[in-house]
Amino acid sequence: MRLTTYTKYKGGLLDALNLQELLDRLADFLLQSGFAGSPEDQPWWAWQDPVEGDHSLDALREAILRALMESGQLTPEMLEELRGEGEGDEALRQKIAELLDDIVQRLVDEGYLNLTDAPRMPGTHEAVPGAGHIDEGREAARQVDFELTGKGLDFLGYRTLKNLLSALGKSSFGSHDTPHLATGVEAEAASRPYEFGDTLNLDIPGTLTNALRRGGVKVPLDLDYGDLMVHQAEYRSSCATVLMLDISHSMILYGEDRFTPAKKVALALSHLIRTQYPGDSLRVITFGDRAQEVPLGQMTGVQVGPYHTNTAEGLRLARRLLLAQKKDMRQIIMITDGKPSAITLPNGQVYKNPMGLDPRVLRETFREVAACRKSNILINTFMLARDPALVQFVSKVCELARGRAYFTSTMTLGQYVMRDFLRRRTRRGG
Repeated sequence: MRLTTYTKYKGGLLDALNLQELLDRLADFLLQSGFAGSPEDQPWWAWQDPVEGDHSLDALREAILRALMESGQLTPEMLEELRGEGEGDEALRQKIAELLDDIVQRLVDEGYLNLTDAPRMPGTHEAVPGAGHIDEGREAARQVDFELTGKGLDFLGYRTLKNLLSALGKSSFGSHDTPHLATGVEAEAASRPYEFGDTLNLDIPGTLTNALRRGGVKVPLDLDYGDLMVHQAEYRSSCATVLMLDISHSMILYGEDRFTPAKKVALALSHLIRTQYPGDSLRVITFGDRAQEVPLGQMTGVQVGPYHTNTAEGLRLARRLLLAQKKDMRQIIMITDGKPSAITLPNGQVYKNPMGLDPRVLRETFREVAACRKSNILINTFMLARDPALVQFVSKVCELARGRAYFTSTMTLGQYVMRDFLRRRTRRGG
């Protein structure tokens, strides 16, 4: 007879782990911007070394460990051991290492991360436990890269959006409001006679009243075409948005990462538009020496670099993308921290001048701003600096484009962008 032995289940740290809270804490690491150039590309006036984006498995484990320590999800014994205050318990260190491996595996199993280029042990060699085994494992972990999946990006966008909206207070969701009225599902205005092409959202009391007034009370009721009344609802317009992100060197230097918060804004806007404004569209453009469109799924790998600021080419590309879309409203949201310092010449070469406000660069940039206004494209600019020359440039852009300027910081950038997108009211943030 076969016997089955039951024992009391004892949950481990992994079972009590809040994976979504952990991912939220890892957001800055997973979206790290880094610096695309080498140390030789560092401008002479920069005082901090470029930040290299490390997407190795070893770096991920270290980031998870830091997040666990900050969130207080490790036992006191583990914390003492990690701080060097313990008794050097090798078994405890092994337990911590296994926990980190299990967390990584769980992130992969639940579809938040992908691991690539996993190392393989040569067929003629076997792993031998010993002092060098840990170092070999560490080296192998550095050769395994990870990347966020679509589910991971969507989750980070959702959490960022949730945090931003909670900071703003109550924000009504829905389509963009306009003063125009049209027939729809929601009855928010007085009804009117039905016209061909209207949504048949009947105002039944009004329709019956017209029929009774015309033909009197009788059965069957004499209902005529002219009796029909339909509800009016606020017309909901669609909007095409292009988010322009500055990837010039100043966005990561001076001891502050200004680009990672911009990435978060892109993901939050994407989640908001997809879930609440299905008729809208969002495209992302990065502009450094040149401008290019970047799919949202590739945002995690985008880095700043030893680039200048070609605002004119960014506006030109944004205008072309917007004019190709049949939307009621078109707008550009530009996030930058510097004045324009480059333009693309007719022969394809890039003219650069980072010293001051070059009249040639300004002339070409303002020409593109004026072209956007002529095409009824609104430009709202979010500035991460307050340099006097920059303020002067932004003021001119607002004057030409009839847009708005928001002088903000990395801490409040997302709140300003969301407030502007949701409320659609003329407001200058300062």
